[in-house]
This record gives sequence, structure tokens and C-alpha cells, in this order.
Amino acid sequence: MSLHLESISSLRKQLTSGDIAPSDILDALSESIATQNPAINAYLSYDLETAKKDANAADLSKPLGGIPIAIKDNINVQGQPCTCGSKILDGSYQSPYNATVINNLIQSGAIPFGRVNMDEFAMGSTTESSAFGKTHNPRDLDRTPGGSSGGSAACVAANMAIAALGSDTGGSIRQPASHCGVVGLKPSYGRVSRYGLVAFASSLDQIGPLTQNVEDSAIILNAISGHDAMDSTSIRDEARDFTAGINDGVKGMKLGIPKEYFGEGIHPDVRAQVDKAIKGLEAEGAEIVDISLPNSAYAVAAYYIIAPAEASSNLSRFDGIRYGHRTEKPSDILDLYKSSRAEGFGSEVKRRIILGTYVLSSGYHDAYYNRAQKVRTLIRKEFEEVFQKVDAIISPVTPTAAPLLGADKNNPLQQYLADIYTISANLAGIPGISVPCGTVTSESNTQLPVGLQILGAHMDEQTILRVGQTVETISS
Repeated sequence: MSLHLESISSLRKQLTSGDIAPSDILDALSESIATQNPAINAYLSYDLETAKKDANAADLSKPLGGIPIAIKDNINVQGQPCTCGSKILDGSYQSPYNATVINNLIQSGAIPFGRVNMDEFAMGSTTESSAFGKTHNPRDLDRTPGGSSGGSAACVAANMAIAALGSDTGGSIRQPASHCGVVGLKPSYGRVSRYGLVAFASSLDQIGPLTQNVEDSAIILNAISGHDAMDSTSIRDEARDFTAGINDGVKGMKLGIPKEYFGEGIHPDVRAQVDKAIKGLEAEGAEIVDISLPNSAYAVAAYYIIAPAEASSNLSRFDGIRYGHRTEKPSDILDLYKSSRAEGFGSEVKRRIILGTYVLSSGYHDAYYNRAQKVRTLIRKEFEEVFQKVDAIISPVTPTAAPLLGADKNNPLQQYLADIYTISANLAGIPGISVPCGTVTSESNTQLPVGLQILGAHMDEQTILRVGQTVETISS
């Protein structure tokens, strides 16, 4: 059966009519995984037997009743491993609890299914820093799927998952969605609980869906959003149906085009596809407004001070004492800490911990960390002012299509700059979505996807979903 190719709404109709059972979907997915995953390496593990038990008990009257959802390996699912793509948690940790998003999915009838690959502790943009091997882009196996949620994007793009959850700290949902040709939604900070997400940078992290289409992202957002007393940053907001009005089009909307996102560095073929999508939105009745976000020029610098600083603090818990990798025969307590962390963490994680510790150290805290926080405030205020004039902002997701695996292996700065268009949304806490808007032809004559980024005002996911649905319609 080709059930693994279908959308959530299509599968839900078949499930509620009795034409198929949830186990039929799982069988189709497991067959697809067996065929494709050895080459792609998106799934780290999956438990078909447990998933089928959950499927047999699924309440098909619920909004996601019977739908399997793949889970990024930094989101806790009770009884399952949660490695964060790192040796430091390999084989030594099984989650004793569910993240709030997992409980919300289960309450909506969904079936958490499988652990998918990621950059180690979500630090990366290529899914090459995983301790369990790199993930390959299904559109071209020689290329990266993006990161850090590369496994989530790749499994959806390869139809090895109906949908997946990822996390986005500086673009880690939207960038791989763009590279793999799927839809990736980063909700507003505070919209979705972070309880049970292994923290990278607590003031930036947000969980969101990667799906085959915009409507599916809205359906999953309905399930996972809401206030959570277990997360002090969770925002109280009225219950919403994010699918409402999704097909209302963009007529009369004002869409801002930031000149800073269309300057040097963007590949001309990528820009051509983005420009084409903008013209399509204008043809649908949107007013295109030129805007400026000058403080975005400082976003990358501010982000790579704030995020490593928070990571330095968050990852201090991995010390070989309570859980995780513990070095053998340490000479003393200091050697236990040093050797356990040196053996367990990969090079990118070590780099960011060192950088974060430095900017928080005595004598440098004010010069770097405090100044970066001030820049962050300026960026947030700049977005607030712009959203007084426009309904949404349109831009590329990334400067280029998916790069070749290993292309920036020895150039971490180049990898950091890959998130130049996505980082500002995390610093400001606003929602963003990547929607496929075309393809470009690579040197090897393969068609590589291009994503269009749509940013909205804080807590206004419905507007970007509505614009995204229009993009999806005109691009299909």
C-alpha cells in the first residue's frame, strides 16, 4: 500500500471511514524505512511492535487518531532512548517520562514512532555532527539534508514518516525543511512547551512540526500547542484552530520584503525562485512592501554569543555522575569530569561550550554576553515596529540550496552563516515557516528544493500558515 505517501488529512479520512487501520500505515512506513533508511540514515531506531500496540489502542475519533509521528532524538519519549545524537548519552539513558509535546500528541490520538537523527545536541546545520553517522538528503544522497533537524526533514521528504517533530534554535526546522523540500514550522517562543526537550539554548529553543504540506503543520500545531505549567516560559493563550482560514488567500495582505535578506551571498538561482514566489503572491492580491531590518546584520554575531553561553550552562549537567557516559578508572573527581566530557562530546559541541564559557567568564560577560542581549532587544523591537506596517515578512530560508556533504567540514564559520536568514526569528521569538517554492539545478543535474521563509508577528502563526498555504497552491 502507498499509505506512506499520503497526508494527515487524507489518512484521517480513510481511518475514520474504516477503509484502513493504523497498523496499515505503520506497515507501509516500516517497509519504506527498510528500503531507504540504510542509504539515508534518518532513523536511529524505531519500535514497530510497541507502535502497533499503541495503534491498536488509538482513539480514531481524535484529531490525530492513528497517525504515526517521527520524533527528533532530543525530545523525551518514555521508555525510549534519547541520545541527542551524542556518544555521551549512547546506550546509557532511557527517558523516564514524556515531554509535554509527546503527551499532547498522544492525547490527540497520534503514535510517536521512531527516533530520528540530528546534529549532536542540535548544534549544527548539516546533520553531520551526529555521533551515529551523517544523514543524507533524499533529493541527492551526496548532499546534506540541513540541520540540526536533518533526520526529521529527511524522513518526511523520503516518505519514511507522515510527519515529524523537530526543534529550532536558530533555523534548525526551517533550514532542513528548505533543503529537503518539505514544510517546516517554528512556532512563536512560548507557544509550544519545551518541557522534555533536552535544552541547547533555553531562550531560543522551540519544538515544531515538519510535514508534507502546510495544512498538516497546522493540524500538528493544534495538537502540540498550549500552556504548560511545567514550562515557566509557556504563554497562556486562547485555544485556537490553526487550520481556520488557512485557505482564505492573501488578497489585501501587506507582505514585507527586507532588503537585507536579498543582498550579497544569496545564490542567483535561489533568488530567482524566491522572486517568482513573491510575484505569485502579488498576483494573488497581496501588496508587496519594501522594508528594512538593519539590525539583522548583527544577528549571527549576537546568536553565537547567546546560544553557546546558554549551551555552556545547560550541558554542564553531563558530567559522568548521574547519567550519561562515564570514563573508566578516573584518577580523581576532576579527571572524572574532564575525561567523561572529552570522550562523550564531539568537536562542535566542545567548540560551543568553550566559546560559551568564555563569553560568560569574569571580565568578558559585559563585553560580550550583555552586549549581545542588548542587540537581541533591538532586533526584537525592530520586528515589532515592522509588523505595525506589514502582516508578514517574506525572504529566502537559506542563501543556497543543499550543499554537498563535507563541503564546510573545516569551515565552521561558513556553516554558521548558513543560518543568516533564520536566526533573527529565534532572537525575536517570532514564528516562521519554510514552504517549498521551486527547485534549482545542481552541477550534477539534480533538482534541489528551495524554501520560502514567511515570518509573522509573535503568536500570529495563523497569518504565516495562510500565506504558506497560498505559496503551496501557486507553486504546485
